[in-house]
Amino acid sequence: MKTTRFCLVRHGETDWNVARRLQGYTDIPLNPHGLAQATQLAQALEKSQLQFDVLYTSDLQRAAHTANAIVEIFHTTAIPNSALRERHLGNLQGLTLDEASVAEPELWRAHLARELDHELSGGESISQFASRIKDVMEKLRHEYTGKTILLVSHGGVLDMMYRITTNQALDAERTVVVPNASLNWISHDGVSWKLDRWADTSHLDGISLDNLDL
Repeated sequence: MKTTRFCLVRHGETDWNVARRLQGYTDIPLNPHGLAQATQLAQALEKSQLQFDVLYTSDLQRAAHTANAIVEIFHTTAIPNSALRERHLGNLQGLTLDEASVAEPELWRAHLARELDHELSGGESISQFASRIKDVMEKLRHEYTGKTILLVSHGGVLDMMYRITTNQALDAERTVVVPNASLNWISHDGVSWKLDRWADTSHLDGISLDNLDL
């Protein structure tokens, strides 16, 4: 069996991350610290002499700009894929964690309870989100069997990939962190997914914020 490896990268920091504001599909750019994190990440990949066969990124600019730092150092191309976007959080998008409980108490309760089929008023349910992420994971592993895929996406996406890899229940409380600009490794041996390494931020200077959109 050929093993297909995924190196999963969460995008660098944004001002909305700092403000604890829910982003979802909202297209927010990296802040200066996030741009520096992207550079540090790309330099660490170069130093490790990582050899990858293809680079994919979410088409939202916070991920695409993180991927651009890799493109500049490795002289490669990043392939945008909208299936790698963060979960659409409906009417919760744009609210801080403190605002959400006041402005949308019912949606916030459903969000915290991880109600699998709740679409958060115009958003995407956890079940729909999981299906989207599972589909793109399966498509990529079949297309690039035996190769290494570098993939830049979002905290919620990487958390979902972790759940799929480890068979964690979709409605279970989150058990791992997904810091900005972290490196996370999973693989598939042709039979099943395997978790190889998670939440590596050793290449970053200073604090890296955890994911907030879950």
